[in-house]
Amino acid sequence: MNKAKASSEKSVSASSRTISLLSQLEKINLDPVLGESDSARHVTSKILHLVQSQEKTRKEMTSKGSTGIEIILSTLENTRDPQTIVNILNILIEIVSIGGGRRASVLVTKGGTQILLQLLLSASKDSPPNEELMVLLHTLLAKIGPKDRKIGVKARINGVLNISLNLVKHNLQNHRLVLPCLQVLRVYSTNSVNAVSLGKNGVVELMFKIIGPFSKRNTSLMKVALDTLAALLKSKTNARRAVDRGYVQALLTIYVDWHRHDSRHRYMLIRKGVLQCIKSITNIKLGRKAFIDANGMKILYNTSQECLAVRTLDPLVNTSSLIMRKCFPKNRLPLPTIKSTFHFQLPVIPASGPVAQLYNLPPDVDDVVDESDDNDDAETESEIETEIDDDKDQHFKNDDIETDINKLKPRQELGRSIEELKMYEQFFPELSENFQEWDLVSKEPKPFVPDANLSGPIVVPTASEEHSAVANPSTKGVALKECSPLLTEECNRRPVFLELPKKDSAKGGSLHQQNDQRNMLPSSQCLSQEIVKGLDRISLQNSAKNDQYSGTGCVIEKENKAGITTLASSKPCEHVSPCGGSLFEGSSVQLGKLCCTGVDSEEEEDSRSSSSGEHAALQVSDVSPVHDCDLYLEMVKNTKSIPEYSEVAYPDYFGHIPPPFKEPILERRYGVQRTKICQDIERLIHQNDIIDKVVYDLDNSSFSVPEEADVLKFNSKFESGNLRKVIQIRKNEYDLILNSDINSNHYHQWFYFEVSGMKTGIGYRFNIINCEKSNSQFNYGMQPLMYSVQEALRCRPCWTRVGTDICYYKNHFSRSSIAAGGQKGKSYYTITFTVTFQHKEDVCYFAYHYPYTYSTLKMHLRKLESMHNPQQIYFRHDVLCKTLAGNSCPLVTITAMPESNYYEHIYQFRNRPYIFLSARVHPGETNASWVMKGTLEYLMSNSPNAQSLRESYIFKIIPMLNPDGVINGNHRCSLSGEDLNRQWQNPNPDLHPTIYHAKGLLQYLAAIKRLPLVYCDYHGHSRKKNVFMYGCSIKETMWHTSVNAASCDLMEDPAYRALPKILSHTAPAFCMGSCSFVVEKSKESTARVVVWREIGVQRSYTMESTLCGCDQGKYKHKSIIKEGLQIGTRELEEMGAKFCVGLLRLKRMSSPLEYNLPSNLLDIENELIESSCKVTSPTTYVLDEDEPRFLEEVDYSAESNDEDVELADNVGDYEATNQDDGLSDPDSTRIHLS
Repeated sequence: MNKAKASSEKSVSASSRTISLLSQLEKINLDPVLGESDSARHVTSKILHLVQSQEKTRKEMTSKGSTGIEIILSTLENTRDPQTIVNILNILIEIVSIGGGRRASVLVTKGGTQILLQLLLSASKDSPPNEELMVLLHTLLAKIGPKDRKIGVKARINGVLNISLNLVKHNLQNHRLVLPCLQVLRVYSTNSVNAVSLGKNGVVELMFKIIGPFSKRNTSLMKVALDTLAALLKSKTNARRAVDRGYVQALLTIYVDWHRHDSRHRYMLIRKGVLQCIKSITNIKLGRKAFIDANGMKILYNTSQECLAVRTLDPLVNTSSLIMRKCFPKNRLPLPTIKSTFHFQLPVIPASGPVAQLYNLPPDVDDVVDESDDNDDAETESEIETEIDDDKDQHFKNDDIETDINKLKPRQELGRSIEELKMYEQFFPELSENFQEWDLVSKEPKPFVPDANLSGPIVVPTASEEHSAVANPSTKGVALKECSPLLTEECNRRPVFLELPKKDSAKGGSLHQQNDQRNMLPSSQCLSQEIVKGLDRISLQNSAKNDQYSGTGCVIEKENKAGITTLASSKPCEHVSPCGGSLFEGSSVQLGKLCCTGVDSEEEEDSRSSSSGEHAALQVSDVSPVHDCDLYLEMVKNTKSIPEYSEVAYPDYFGHIPPPFKEPILERRYGVQRTKICQDIERLIHQNDIIDKVVYDLDNSSFSVPEEADVLKFNSKFESGNLRKVIQIRKNEYDLILNSDINSNHYHQWFYFEVSGMKTGIGYRFNIINCEKSNSQFNYGMQPLMYSVQEALRCRPCWTRVGTDICYYKNHFSRSSIAAGGQKGKSYYTITFTVTFQHKEDVCYFAYHYPYTYSTLKMHLRKLESMHNPQQIYFRHDVLCKTLAGNSCPLVTITAMPESNYYEHIYQFRNRPYIFLSARVHPGETNASWVMKGTLEYLMSNSPNAQSLRESYIFKIIPMLNPDGVINGNHRCSLSGEDLNRQWQNPNPDLHPTIYHAKGLLQYLAAIKRLPLVYCDYHGHSRKKNVFMYGCSIKETMWHTSVNAASCDLMEDPAYRALPKILSHTAPAFCMGSCSFVVEKSKESTARVVVWREIGVQRSYTMESTLCGCDQGKYKHKSIIKEGLQIGTRELEEMGAKFCVGLLRLKRMSSPLEYNLPSNLLDIENELIESSCKVTSPTTYVLDEDEPRFLEEVDYSAESNDEDVELADNVGDYEATNQDDGLSDPDSTRIHLS
């Protein structure tokens, strides 16, 4: 007790004593007579003693509101007494030495830098200079300099640059003085003009007098000299001077010497300092050439390989890797042109833009090569100093955010005359249909019976769970581990798959009859060995059938439908033809080759089926078998592709079911990217080991597939396929090149190709070498997808995540300025992954994401139309328009039939609000189609909640806005070579027909005063995880700018947040924190912004689904799942269904009669979704991202020296506070979220 009291009294005493001493010092400053006496020296010595002995004194002097620093600096500025100056400098050094950069920043803000520089200038005039004073001054300047962004300019203006340099020159042996002087020179050199000035005065040569071979003496001085030299060499002028004097060779020699002698790794910082100097010099072309000529690649490669075994030496390995990658000679892509292999002549050539430039290129221009020297301008500092750079705000400002409130305010502009818009009246017969001729029976929705036929959502055609439904339609939750033995026996005994009966498609046929016919078909996955052999010879026989399928409305433009096909087995094929299946007769369609004569006898039950324990099998619902292989082939025949594809990929033919195990986000192995880069560097060092053989080439029409047994065979000549060229690099390593979007020279991301001829137990490395985005989720746990035909024949037709040693990094292939939009010195990026195949002689397919072709969509819609109950569901399948290639763009209408043809029921039917949905404007975002599939299935299901949803809304759906892009394997563009989601402001009917007419539908609804309640465009996102939405809000846009005054009194209905908020509560994959409602200038021509601004739909959204996975909620809170789960078709379809649930809740919230519904009633649809989906566990160029950029939780550096500027808008931070502000407005519509 007494000790505590004594300590407290002592603390108070010290505090009051400091205040007293500072007061005395302040009085001395005000009295010039006292200032000349010993008083200042005496007081400052006492303050120094307190500062040295008590941390509290140091804190008090720099605390907020304290005037201690001002008094000390004022004394320093006014006194001429050397001892007082020394005392004060020691005080300041003690203050800033402990406490981090904050105290140094306080000293800078009080004007300390300027006072110290003036003192340095005056002290330098003494002859000889006071060594003690110079040491203290430089020590203090070195500590506060990094916190003063303008110290370089201040030093130059005050004329003190050469003072420190001259001190070093004349005192090379005085290490006590040289060390702080070098530290100050390093600070000065951060300013490029200062670096050039110092270089002219011989500072570079001076540094090489200090640094040298290995020595245990003066290592601290060596380290500081290297840091200073590295900063000086960032100037291109100094770097050239170093190259001219042969210092590159000298630095390599010094590095090797330190590497050899530092066996205990005690001087790693010195070795890294040498590497930093080499890195600075190699920022220029001359430096890179000198590095190569000095055999630098081999030197750094060998030394880094010797460092790999020691984890603490990773900084050396990483820096060496960066230097080698930068100095690796840039190669051109081995292509004749970067334009797409396929050409489509546009009906109209745009007057300007990338497509116009592409068409205006002279035919003899080499658009692949890039003669520019990358990094010269991009990765070095400018030699021209501008005050703008010095005054630049440190905080990132997103100039893309729209700040003009007049442009932000929605203004309903039809843009087309009423007479012109009348052409869209034909797509809205529901608004005039009186149903007088329809046989309607007034009835309540049927109760939900789980075991009834067609119970639950109708799952449209993915070969999904067919065998379980056929084997035992009433059994729920059959684990997909193996085929039913009874079913397999039935398949072997009576392969009716090869003798498909004719379907009775008379209008009005009962659902039970249709279901019985479907049940006669065995599962396409449970193929016996006889059937497998028969698959190698499949012919498609066209029969002149005039089948009609039931529907509630007439299709405005129906495609000519060939009859249901039969699969006829010709003579059995003991050995597979290397060329694949034979062409189909008539409209020829060729099934991809089947490289196996049946299922391997070995490993009948491989490890994948052992899904007990942590790989618990996910149950699937028992639904009617709806994947129709024959119907898919029929759809393919009417699909028009530019290459005129005649083959069908097996995954699209067999279909896909979600695998019965979880697929966690892959945990990246440490050092994998470094290892891959080293292997790439070995190509230059050991060139004789490189095979460099072309094994697949779309540009060469006469190219034949290699016959060698140990070479993989590739193919991409099928719908949505994308692979242009393959080069064998090593025995089991291949470089792959993707095709550009048609009428474009970039957008390389989507891939889908076939591989065969593999062996088991061998790791094959695949490198996709012409990617363009500066980073990818492949660096953060995403895996590519693989489909094995052998697995499909074993009743596991699944796309599964595969690959190890996955990474994404900048490579040594240069992008021409033509391909980079005029930017020079850009590089391509590599996706690399290694796969070990499970089955010999298998046929496997790889894809960027789960493929979903245009023909699959047509098959799904045909099935939906034929399976629905016309007395319960109003379903229309119209053709909105024809695409450039002549394919149909489907338009689907779904709602509930009126209960009767009485006026009240017809009136309610016609006045239901519209929901307008669209998807797949970007072909590579296939996840959008899977989400749309989930939406369509839910809307067509027989559950009471789906019926309630249909009775609440009329759904207008365009499930695929860009059919041509999807068919031809594009990633982002249509055949016009343009991003269709940037054409909504002024779509051209000749170049962008689907956008022109989709906008026309919305304009028509606006003209007749029937604005949709919600518009949502489904997308995929390649750089973020989870699912989220982008909307439009004036107020939230203004919040993200400095123009806050204009939005203070702005009134805005916050209802635009209701649907995302609902989804965040109901959908496990949905993340409200990633949502944004900011309107950006670069997005003003997207669907979301145009529909909000011009059409006037307040709830206009883009819904983004991750291509990677989910890392929140039930997807992450599991002991076996550290990073989350990779997203699959099950989760995507669930998201589509949950979106419907959100709309139902939105309807209930907006109805006054249902505000007080019990929560269990509001949650019933969630329970139904969970039971039907059976889910047991749940981010072109960067500037071309479809929606606002976000600061992801991961670092996107990828060790590539790229610094992508992302919008650090912290959307999650303002959600709670600003939402409350919006909801507190008295005139705002209040929403109640359960």
